[in-house]
This record gives sequence, C-alpha cells and structure tokens, in this order.
Amino acid sequence: MPAIAESLAEWAYGYEPDAEDLALARRSLLDTVAVTLAARDHPVSALAAELPDAARWAAVGHVLDFDDLHIESTTHISVVIVPAVLAAGGDARAYLAGAGVMARLGTLLGWSHYAAGWHATCTAGAPAAAVAAGVAWGLTPERLATAMALAVPGASGVQAAFGTHSKSLQVGFAAEAGVRAARLARAGATADPRAVDAWLKLVGAQGAGDAGEGTPHSGRPAVPGGLAIKMFPCCYAMQRPIAALRDLRAECGPDDVTAVRVTTPGATVHPLIHDGPDTGLEGKFSLPYAVATALLDDFPGFGAFTDDAVGRPEARRLMATVETERTEGGAGLLDGEVDLAVTLTDGRVLRSALAHPPGSPRRPPTDGELAEKFAACGSDVPALLKDTTWESARTLLLTELPGKAPA
Repeated sequence: MPAIAESLAEWAYGYEPDAEDLALARRSLLDTVAVTLAARDHPVSALAAELPDAARWAAVGHVLDFDDLHIESTTHISVVIVPAVLAAGGDARAYLAGAGVMARLGTLLGWSHYAAGWHATCTAGAPAAAVAAGVAWGLTPERLATAMALAVPGASGVQAAFGTHSKSLQVGFAAEAGVRAARLARAGATADPRAVDAWLKLVGAQGAGDAGEGTPHSGRPAVPGGLAIKMFPCCYAMQRPIAALRDLRAECGPDDVTAVRVTTPGATVHPLIHDGPDTGLEGKFSLPYAVATALLDDFPGFGAFTDDAVGRPEARRLMATVETERTEGGAGLLDGEVDLAVTLTDGRVLRSALAHPPGSPRRPPTDGELAEKFAACGSDVPALLKDTTWESARTLLLTELPGKAPA
C-alpha cells in the first residue's frame, strides 16, 4: 500500500479542476489578498519584513484573523496555500492541489489533534504548502511526495500561541517550510515519503498507521466541504455567537443587559482561551468579548479588536455578565448550535439560537457581502483587487508588503 504522501501526491499531480473549483480558487485568492492588505500597518507586518515572501505574506494575512477556514479540518487553508503559490509563481491549479492536500491531511489529523492543542493550520499546512509550491514548479508525483516528507520538520504549531503575535508568525513559518521543502525536492534532496505516515501517527492522526484507511485521498471537489468566509475579524469560534447575539440588538441595548448565558457544545468554543482579555489580540479569542462587542458595536470590525476597545469599561461590565455552559459532545466549530439567553433589567429573557453563521458554507457570502468585506479591508483594496490574477497578485504583494534584507 502506498504511503499517504504518495497517494496525496498522485491525487494532486493528476487533479483537473472544474468550474466550481476554479471559482473557489478565485474567491480564495481575492479574500486572502484583501485581508493581507488590511494588515499592512499592523505591527506584525514590520516584524515579518525580514522573512521570506511566503512566510511574510502568510503571517500578515493571518494576524487579523479575517481569513477563510475549512470547517472539517479546522484549518485556515488559503492563508497558507495562497502565499506558497504566489511565492512559487503558481496559479489556480497549484492552489487547488495544495488546498486539497491540506483539507485531506487536516481531516486525517482530526478533531482530536486540534483538541489536544495543536494548531492544525500549521501542522497540515507545511506539507500542503510543499505540494502547492511543487505543483507550481512542475514536480513529479515522486518529487511531490518527497517534498511533503521534507516539510515534516516544519509541521508544528500550538494553540497556546493564540492571542499573541506567535499565532500568525507560526502560520508564516509553516507556509515557508513548505516552499523550502519543495525547493529542496526540486534540487534533488531525498526523503522517505513514509516519514509523513510516521509523523501523522506521532501527532495522533485518525487512522494513522493504516495508510489513512477510511480517509479519501482522491475524488472531488478539490476542497471537500468548501471554505467558510469570515464576516468578522476574529477567531471562527466567535462568528456564531456574535451573529446570534446581533439578532437581538433591535430588542435591547447594552445597558439593558444584566446576564448572558451561552450554551454550546464545548468543541465549538475550544479555541476561545481568553475569558478576561486585556489586548485586542486576546479579544479575538474570547467568548465573553464576543458577547460584549456584539452588543456594543454597530459592526464588530477592526476597531472592535483593539486594546482600547477591549479595555472599555462597558465591555468589561458586559464580559462579567457572561456565563458559559459547555455541553458534552461535538467535534468541530460548527457542531450543534449556540443558544443565548439574555436577561434584561426589566426581567425579560431574550433568546437566540443559531447553527450556521453568515459566510459559512451553508450560508455563503453574496457578491455584495464580499464587496463590503473587501472595502472594509482598506479604501484602496477594491481598486487594487480589480481584475486580479495570480500573477498580478504576486506583484501587488511584493509592492505593498516588500521584504527587506536581514541586517
């Protein structure tokens, strides 16, 4: 039986995208470039300036937590794969090959891997970025499998980084590890593709040791399940509570609220590790702050996730009213539904329940919603994205986020 890397490499090498795949690739390109441009002035942009292109673009693209997500694997696919493809001079087919491998690897890693504290975007991302860059450079299936094995040392990242610069930087490291591995494979470096099987087993992948038995390494679409587009610039685990609470804004104001009870499967809020956030970055991973910003802000955009916004006295008061009941079961960020009970000063209790937030695969964004998101990423972003191709996107990022030589 072939090694997992060999099976995935054969799939990636031979995959022929259809119109639906190509539409997803184009949306992913535009969305990723938009959220990367939105972070041009973020401190991480300056910190990442000395990193290679793929690492720099991925780190900056992820720092606002506005990039897309593959629900089934709990991985931010495009912010790893788009930079890897652009750094290698690739196109939509290279993106779909890398994205498909990342979705399949991430699904094989499974929820237990994520729940153990790994950052699956990094672990699945490094070997997948190797495939993306390798396809862009025309590597054979054998060389693609070798590239995946060469990327194993860079396939690491932990959730303890959430709420710090390290979260986005480790995503950048994963993207660059993949590009570096593909470059080495192209140059003739050797590696045993079974290293991927061994690594998967070590990090607790489901079915590891059985060549991924039960996990499809072929078929279509390129990205099974599609990708969720974020409508708010924060952890995906906050999208549903924010959207559910915003449904109640017409019936109450923040000053009317005395208690908020959030009931949800524990898995759906697993990444929300900051109950009392002190910074804007920590606020992006806080269920109590999701409640506060949903009630306080007309729209929880970039301004809602600054240090000053998180420190607002009214936000602090609202966060203190939140009680969370994490029910048992669940193995993903959109399992079950979130149920909110909001108690008001007059004794009334308002309720809201939601299963699928806006932008999720079952509620995909409209063209108008995407246009609004791109406009929110910068007044010049819609014009910069006009008629964007994979080639012009690379030039755009080189211009807007230029690297610099190490001192």
